[in-house]
Amino acid sequence: MWHFAVFVFLIELCGHNLFFTAVVGLIVAGSVVIFGAIVGDWVDRNPRIKVAHGSLFIQNGSIILCSIILILIFSYKKWIEQTWDGWLTVVCYMVVISLADAANLASTALTIAIQRDWIIVITGCNRDGLADVNAVMRRIDQVVNVLAAMTVGQIMYSASNVIGCVFILGWTLVSLLVEFICLSRVYRMVPALAFKAGPGWYEDQLNYFERTRATTSRKDAQQQYPMHGCNSRSETTPNSTTDLDKNARLPVQQNFLGIYTVQQWIQRMLYISKTGWNVYYQQSVFLAGMSLAFLYTTVLAFDCITTGYAFTQGISGSLLSLLMGISTITGLMGTVLFTMLRKYYGLVSTGIISSCLHLGCLLLCVFSVFAPGSPFDLSSNPMSPHTNVSLMNQTVPDTEMNQLHSYLPSSNMNQPLLSDRSSIHWTNNTLLYDSLPAGNYPDSYVSISLLFSGVISARIGLWTFDLTVTQLLQENIPEFQRGIVNGVQSSMNYLMDLLHFIMVMATPNPQYFGLLVIISVTFVIAGHTVYFIYAKRSNAQVVLEQVRKVKRTTSKMEKTEFPQGSQDAYNTEAGLI
Repeated sequence: MWHFAVFVFLIELCGHNLFFTAVVGLIVAGSVVIFGAIVGDWVDRNPRIKVAHGSLFIQNGSIILCSIILILIFSYKKWIEQTWDGWLTVVCYMVVISLADAANLASTALTIAIQRDWIIVITGCNRDGLADVNAVMRRIDQVVNVLAAMTVGQIMYSASNVIGCVFILGWTLVSLLVEFICLSRVYRMVPALAFKAGPGWYEDQLNYFERTRATTSRKDAQQQYPMHGCNSRSETTPNSTTDLDKNARLPVQQNFLGIYTVQQWIQRMLYISKTGWNVYYQQSVFLAGMSLAFLYTTVLAFDCITTGYAFTQGISGSLLSLLMGISTITGLMGTVLFTMLRKYYGLVSTGIISSCLHLGCLLLCVFSVFAPGSPFDLSSNPMSPHTNVSLMNQTVPDTEMNQLHSYLPSSNMNQPLLSDRSSIHWTNNTLLYDSLPAGNYPDSYVSISLLFSGVISARIGLWTFDLTVTQLLQENIPEFQRGIVNGVQSSMNYLMDLLHFIMVMATPNPQYFGLLVIISVTFVIAGHTVYFIYAKRSNAQVVLEQVRKVKRTTSKMEKTEFPQGSQDAYNTEAGLI
C-alpha cells in the first residue's frame, strides 16, 4: 500500500510534476543496488528474531513518520512554501524521500529474512511443503497488493490526500502490531528458528540444540537444521567459505571510544559488498538467479510504462483496471501450475517448461509491433512530441486535441517509477489524466489487443518461472549465506529494472514502443537461455552423481557378498587352497 501511495502523494505535492517521483524511484533502486549485499550480510549476522523485528520496526516506523510529515505538508503547504524562501519545502521533501528509502531497504531485509530463510526452516526443508508455501505466499501477495492499491486509491480519489495519509498511518500502526505478534508467535512455535548455522560453529550449535532439547535426537536436529540448506549437493567452493569467514573477522581498527571512523566504515561496507558479489558468483545457482534478473529488463508488464502507452492508444482507465484484474487471475494460475509441474516433472524441468510458455506468449507482443493499429515508426524523432499516429488523420477541435492522451511513458505516470515485480502496483489513472475525448480512437485495435493478450497470458509462465528460481535459490544456498546472496540477487533485479527505464527515457516516443518491445523480448530470451545453460549443467551433475552412487553401491555389494574370510573358506572347501 505504501509503495503505491507515496509516489501519488509526491505527484500531488509537486503539482503533477514528476521530478521528485523520478528522484524517489532512482534513489530507491540505487540504494538497493548499492546496499543490497550489506543488508543481506546484516541478515546473516544477526539472530532471526532480531532481524525480523528490527526490519519490521524500521519499515513501519519510517512509514509512520513519513505519513505524519505528509499530513503536515498537505495541511500547511502555503506556510511551508513561504518559509525560508521555499527551502523548508525542499527539506521536507528530502526527509520524505529519505524515509521512503529507509522503508524500502527495511522491506528488502524483511523479505529476505522471511521468504528466503524463515519458511525454509519452518517447512523443515520439505520440498513439497516449501513449494506449497511459496505458491500460497505469492497468491496472497498478488491479491493483497491489488486490493490495497484499490482501497487507498479510492480513498484518495473520493476523500482527500490528508484522509489518505491518515488511513495509511492508522493501517500501518495496526499492521505493525499484528505482524509483530505473528512473527513472535511463529518464532516460539518453531524452535529451530532460534539457531542459525555458520561456517565455523555449526557443530557447536547442534550440540547446544541437543543440550537444550533433550528429547530431540542429533539426527532430528540435523534434519531440522541442515547446514547447507535443503539440497545435499549445495556446497560452495572453499574460496567462498573462506571469503565469508574473513568477512566475519574483518580487521577494522576502532578508535579509543570503540567507534568506527567514516573512512573505516566505508572500507568495511566496500569489503562486504565485494565479498557478497563474489559469494553470489560462486553459488551453484548463480546462472538461475541471473536468468531471473534478465526478466526485469522489460516493458511487457503492468507497470507505468505499459499503462502509459495504452493510454496513448485510446485504452480507457476502466478497461485497464479490468485487464489488470484479469492479469491477476493469470498470475494466480501460474502459482497453481508451478505446484503441479514441480510435482510431476521436477523443479529444474518446471523452469524449462515455464520458460517455453513465457516466450511463446510474448511472441504475441512481437506480432503486435507489426499488426494494424501499431504506431511503430523508426523514422520519427524519438524525442519529438508524441501523439497517436492513428489519431492524427481525424478532425478534432483544438480544445479537445489539447486533452488527447499524448503521454510520455517515462514521465507521465502515476505509479511507482520502480515497481516491485513481485507485486502489482497500480492506481486509478483518472487521478491525473483527463478522459480520452469521445470519438477519438485508433484505426484498429488489433495491435494493442495482441500486446495485452501477450502480456496477460505470459504472466502464467512468468510467475511459474519466478517461483521455480525462487525455490532453487532456497534449496541450494547454504544457510549462513542466504542473506548476503539474496541481497545481491535483489541488487541484480533492481539494476536490470533500471535498464528498462533508461531505454524508455532514451526513446519516449510511442512510435518507438515497438522497438522497446523487441528489446524486451530479446532480454527475456537471453534470460531463459541462461536458465537453459544452468539446467543442462544441473542435469549433467545429477547424472554424474548417480553414476558415482551406482559405483559406490556396486563396490559395497561386492565387498558384502564376498568378504575375505568367506572367500578363503570357499576356496578351502573347493580344494583351491
